[in-house]
Amino acid sequence: MTITAKLYLAIALTVLAPVLTIGVALQGMSSLGDSFDEVQDRSARRALALDLKFGVTDVNGWQTAWGYDDGRSRPNFESAVADFRRDLRAAEEQFSDPEELQLLEELETVFEDFMRLDEEAYAALLAGREGETKSILLGPEIENFESMAGTAERLAAYEARAAGQTEQDFDDERDAARKRLIALALGAALVIVLLLLTAGDIARLALEGDRRRRDSDA
Repeated sequence: MTITAKLYLAIALTVLAPVLTIGVALQGMSSLGDSFDEVQDRSARRALALDLKFGVTDVNGWQTAWGYDDGRSRPNFESAVADFRRDLRAAEEQFSDPEELQLLEELETVFEDFMRLDEEAYAALLAGREGETKSILLGPEIENFESMAGTAERLAAYEARAAGQTEQDFDDERDAARKRLIALALGAALVIVLLLLTAGDIARLALEGDRRRRDSDA
């Protein structure tokens, strides 16, 4: 390759290298930003699924409590129910995957039956039919609780898997971005080497030309 060609190539690479670096960096930042947003979204979904899982246990626990303390714990039960309904509404807004929505629908369906029977049990307690109350709480309500707990557990497990995969994808994207930047850094180093070699050739030609002029003058 002639010195002129080297010089033009070096100039072209000097111009292109920063443009490529900026382009790759911006693309990497955008991709990492999207991946990080997905990680945050999945983390929020996982936390919400855990809230639902613990909420099922909380609701059932306070129901059992009011059933055995003549209704004194009823306000605590109603507060737990309100919290659980709030989490269900949040899940309806946030969940979008088909499996998420299916499990959420199953959970809501059983919960509504749970609450229907709860009203019957509480009405029986107020009417002095404690035996009927305990029969409901220890019979069909236990079955409803076990069903809700199982569904909530499956939902939490699904969200844990999805969050883990998203975090792995983010790590892979970050590693890929790092490798691209390293490749560009190596390319920039080659440009610098080429510039130094070209500068050396130009300096050598200048010295040879100066020496020839001195020899001709002599």
